[in-house]
Amino acid sequence: MAEQNIDQEQLRALQEKLKQMSPEELKEFQKKQCIFCQIVAGKVQSRRVYEDDKVLAILDINPANPGHMLLLTKEHYSIMPQLPDDDIAHVFRVVKSLSNSMLKGIDAHGTNVIVANGIAAGQRAQHFVVHIIPRKENDGINFALPQKAMEQKEIEDVGNRIAAALSGSVKEEKTEKGASLDEISKILGVK
Repeated sequence: MAEQNIDQEQLRALQEKLKQMSPEELKEFQKKQCIFCQIVAGKVQSRRVYEDDKVLAILDINPANPGHMLLLTKEHYSIMPQLPDDDIAHVFRVVKSLSNSMLKGIDAHGTNVIVANGIAAGQRAQHFVVHIIPRKENDGINFALPQKAMEQKEIEDVGNRIAAALSGSVKEEKTEKGASLDEISKILGVK
């Protein structure tokens, strides 16, 4: 969305209007403002590499490396937790194929698959996007993750809080092999 200069009164009016919108109206408003929804709709030019009924893969116009692709959901979702499970599964099957096509088609030596999920994670656009970046030896890109020391008690505490939140949100879901998360937690010794 292009930068627009609006005064404080206009900003307050817009904020009030947004508060009054239903979830459906808010989602439609976001879609109209979203550059990636405009790309999906064909209103903004892009180099399409792959497309099906759920996703669109395009070349990034500011690539980290030549061949850097963005995989977009055709439906507007801001962050990954909003995607239905079957769509997430489809997205990552396509990511697998696109990554493999880079290894074969442009002689990439590897790929980075990146999802910036939320502003704190570096997400800049309010549309769920998967970056697939082809890599070669000594290509100048450094994705070194910092390694912070934590006490074992802190690790246990964080693990317990995540496991509790996970079991609360998907307690009865079954894995492909039929084991519930409770059964897996018992096997792994997580309570």
